[in-house]
Amino acid sequence: MLASYPCVSSAWGILGHATVAQIASNYLTAQAKTYVAGLLGPGVTMPSISSYADDYRYTTAGKFSAPYHFIDAEDNPPSACSVDLNRDCGAGGCVVSAIANYTQRVNDGRRTLANRKQALEFLIHFIGDITQPLHDEAEALGGNQIAVTWQGNPTNLHATWDTQMVEQDAGGGNTTAVLMAFAAKLEAAIDTGAYASQKASWVQCSNVATASTCALQWAQDANAYNCQYVLKANETGQELSGSYYTGAKPIIEIQIAKAGYRLAAWINALAAAA
Repeated sequence: MLASYPCVSSAWGILGHATVAQIASNYLTAQAKTYVAGLLGPGVTMPSISSYADDYRYTTAGKFSAPYHFIDAEDNPPSACSVDLNRDCGAGGCVVSAIANYTQRVNDGRRTLANRKQALEFLIHFIGDITQPLHDEAEALGGNQIAVTWQGNPTNLHATWDTQMVEQDAGGGNTTAVLMAFAAKLEAAIDTGAYASQKASWVQCSNVATASTCALQWAQDANAYNCQYVLKANETGQELSGSYYTGAKPIIEIQIAKAGYRLAAWINALAAAA
């Protein structure tokens, strides 16, 4: 169940990650559905494990994976935005290198089923992480150090993008009903709505043999929003539930839709290559 996961700071938060996974599950090929079931186990849905990587990073065993959720772009928003793998991916790894690594591991028959299952769980999460603009940014620790308020309550810019604005957009809360309705709304936009003419461009890079190249492109795409909107003004001390949220909403929606559609294409390709 969606509501069974503890609330932690993560790209898109619990609801956003579950929405990415729900969207992806509806664009899987029959072959990919069998592939996912074989790795996750019978009856385990993609949304239900979409925040596993966040839970795991806070365990003793999972501390090593903390850097895999982001890439610290050392750019200069709002005047200049860029992601450079050599410059920005630290010695401990980053979301780009993690996507490349676990793309290779998930189909490595020499690894245990448990290892391959974890690789898929990581991919389901990290392909969501990489589309959140502040997960592709070093400025103020990806916005974590920018103090703001949301509906009068103190928080930070990163948390607002992760959780508050997503839940507001979806209709409030992070229940399964809210998830399904939000995913359906974005799927309609993908199928016949505002994103129908764009969706092919989202998955132009879907070659699992060049995972690092594709992941870097996704990071660069998301990072550009930091100059266009996310960090364009001085948000420090501002109340974000008004006009800032209004401007952020279309970015949140298209980025979550992109993540879900790309994740499906990625898993479809992995299943075909297995």
